[in-house]
Amino acid sequence: MNLELKKELPLIGIILIPFVYLATVWNSLPEIVPIHWNSKGEIDGWGNKFTLIGMLFMLPVLTYVIMSVISKIDPKRRMSLMGGKLYQLKFVLVLFMSILALFIVYSTKSQSISSPSFIFALVGALFVVLGNYFKVIQPNYFIGIKTPWTLENQEVWKATHLFAGKLWFIAGLIIIIGSLIFESSAFSKVFLIIVFGIAIIPIVYSYLKYRSLKKKGSF
Repeated sequence: MNLELKKELPLIGIILIPFVYLATVWNSLPEIVPIHWNSKGEIDGWGNKFTLIGMLFMLPVLTYVIMSVISKIDPKRRMSLMGGKLYQLKFVLVLFMSILALFIVYSTKSQSISSPSFIFALVGALFVVLGNYFKVIQPNYFIGIKTPWTLENQEVWKATHLFAGKLWFIAGLIIIIGSLIFESSAFSKVFLIIVFGIAIIPIVYSYLKYRSLKKKGSF
């Protein structure tokens, strides 16, 4: 068995866990199952139970495929410079998607979300981890803060991702703490504001950084 395959086996195992769990509960599921809940944990969407299979492919499987090919199809050919960090990032994203898939299948089986705050805490943990990885992401067209200004100038890319990494890390901690303290329906609005903020603020920062460097004649 070659080294590359050995590295992928743990990921394949993580991907298969939600499928195995779904298979064990399949016969106990009704034909029509809940597939969506609101911020209060109340069911507000129904679908055929075969929808769950598609959901598993859309979450851990698709994430694994995308993260496996981006370094090969990236026009900038810089993703490989991340070395083992790229594999670690793939591992984190696949693990997150598999945990999310397991939670959705479990909630579908029980027809309730016993702890809606779990989703907020899980997303917060993901932001914390991603915040730590932002500083090592090389310029590319697939992951990171991809704006016209970061893609045009490597210094803008680096500065933006250092800034965004700190922002995402802090935002993740706030989300985790908030999910533990506040009731989920009340915290959902704060959660959306935070997510919007960490998406928009780095974009604005990249533009301002680009303008600043251009005025200095750095490029």
